[in-house]
Amino acid sequence: MSKKKKINKHRENTVRSVNNNIRSSVRKLNPILKAIVGKKVDVAIRDLQFSEKRITKEIRKTVSSAVANAENNNQYDIDNLIIKEAYCGKKIIMKRFRARAKGRAAPILKPYSTITIILAESKKMESHGTKS
Repeated sequence: MSKKKKINKHRENTVRSVNNNIRSSVRKLNPILKAIVGKKVDVAIRDLQFSEKRITKEIRKTVSSAVANAENNNQYDIDNLIIKEAYCGKKIIMKRFRARAKGRAAPILKPYSTITIILAESKKMESHGTKS
């Protein structure tokens, strides 16, 4: 019971967005997500915009959704938002096969993933903004 209370207190100042069924493996998503953690939202979206990876479009959509959630549901200032956490997990794996020579078959695995982006308001920017 005490764990649930801690989780609720932890989530008070955070906003999250979850994107299920991303057509990519966790192994391909992890380096991209690790690269954006700790960055301001506009910098992260810009980095994703100019990345050559196909899956960054989906990640950018998820980050934009989290920003919209923060703005509409919690009235956070967009300029102070940073990406606190970004992680992915496994979902289903579509199994297909490819016909090979001599009547054999080779498996093709098409993995799906889920992305979770958690945003938080940076306290440094708020205190810095009040001084000037």
